[in-house]
Amino acid sequence: MRPIFTIHAGEFLLGAHLEKVFKGINIWIPAKDTGVDLLITDRGNKKAVSFQVKFSRDFLTTHMDAMFQNPFRVCGWFSLERQKIVRSTADYWVFVLIGSKKRSRDFILIEPAELLRRLDAIHGKQKRFQLYLWVTEKERCWDARGLSKLERRQIAEYIFEDKDRDFTAYLGDWHMVEGL
Repeated sequence: MRPIFTIHAGEFLLGAHLEKVFKGINIWIPAKDTGVDLLITDRGNKKAVSFQVKFSRDFLTTHMDAMFQNPFRVCGWFSLERQKIVRSTADYWVFVLIGSKKRSRDFILIEPAELLRRLDAIHGKQKRFQLYLWVTEKERCWDARGLSKLERRQIAEYIFEDKDRDFTAYLGDWHMVEGL
């Protein structure tokens, strides 16, 4: 076993959030890369939930037009390999976004099978997906990759609708941890 002494920013932010909000859990970091970045157990270590963690810096203030600065809290970008999602042993994938303008922290928690279903529906069956998760100030979350300027504007104006691109249900959805 090779010792691991560092974790990436997303894993740290997720662990810190979980410790702060859920007092009765234990957080485990695996000793090697198995596709699970964090394991959460109840106090007695009888029930567990595993997470694959992805992190993105904020592209809102550096890459987005001025019209998007007020309606959005954070705009992240993830590059995902199909086979990693298909073979994932994690119960949930967690996308961690840290906003630069208000130092916000957002977590999108989704089961790998549902993530793959949505990505296939939105982008087709690709070997690698580019996922743009945008979170609005009104607590909506969208995959904006490949949208036209008009559709991106509609997200900013809160009039856009697309059930596959709408990740709002997974934004801050901690039901799996609350059940521990």
